[in-house]
Amino acid sequence: MTGAHVIKQSEAKNLRLTLTFCAIFILALLVPLLDQVYYTKLVARISVFAIAAVSLDLIVGFSGRVSLGHAAFFGIGVYSAGILAQFGISQIWLVMPIAFLVAGLIGCFIGAISLRTSGLYFIFITLAFSQMIFFIAQGLRMYGGDDGFRLPAATVWFEGVDLSQAKVLAYTMLGVLLAVAYVAHRVMSSNFGQVIIASRDNSRKVNSLGLQPYPYQLTLFTLSACMCALGGVGFANLNEYVSPASISWVQSGEFLFMVILGSAGTLLGPILGAAAFVTLEQILSAWTEYWMFYLGIILMLRVLFLKTGLLGLISKQGA
Repeated sequence: MTGAHVIKQSEAKNLRLTLTFCAIFILALLVPLLDQVYYTKLVARISVFAIAAVSLDLIVGFSGRVSLGHAAFFGIGVYSAGILAQFGISQIWLVMPIAFLVAGLIGCFIGAISLRTSGLYFIFITLAFSQMIFFIAQGLRMYGGDDGFRLPAATVWFEGVDLSQAKVLAYTMLGVLLAVAYVAHRVMSSNFGQVIIASRDNSRKVNSLGLQPYPYQLTLFTLSACMCALGGVGFANLNEYVSPASISWVQSGEFLFMVILGSAGTLLGPILGAAAFVTLEQILSAWTEYWMFYLGIILMLRVLFLKTGLLGLISKQGA
């Protein structure tokens, strides 16, 4: 196979993926126009989870480390929206930046320790940090403790337009998803991203070139935490409720499920995975209370027969 032919195939694959993303995004934009609250909130839910999945993919797919603690940053976004609202701060241009910064600070601290490990150790240390934050949230008796509390006020764009309105929430989270996906794409396409990918594939060679992977990985981990918190703000407004359940290891597992289902290391894959997960959740939960069991079977089939995930069906590279 000639080099020109390989390049042509790669360009065709990229074109298919770009067209697919555009089609999905346009469809998502059109759904709220149907004036069906259920489907509009479904788009918002998919967008919220897709934000979290894309942020996790930066760690799992591009950095090559499996994290079971990403829900901690998601929960920080949820609690930021809830606690700030109790103090009368509900403007979106204050809530989201504060959630972004708090998650960044905590993410930098967790990453600084966790990234010194790898493999199973990294999985367990991220899980441990997440559980610490989970139990801290449970211990906040003034904020409902284990039961959580109702969101005092929706996050507001301006008077009369806030995230309690299904259309506003859906379009806001779609906008955030587009911004997160764009930033993630730009970061991973840059020289910075190439160092991350090279470190994943062969860290010793990167060290031999005079580059230290650790600062790059820590920066990416911090950025990932910040992005995930933005999804948490949307989740608080979607449920109109704040609780420690958003920080649980089960939530982290669901994010990881979305990444694996769609295809890690692709950015578009986690978005497809989030859409598939939420859709299956709605269908299966209406059919049986043991819907998680069937999701497990679906994930097993994906691993056995679809090596490149849902994205492989589109790029025609699945096995």
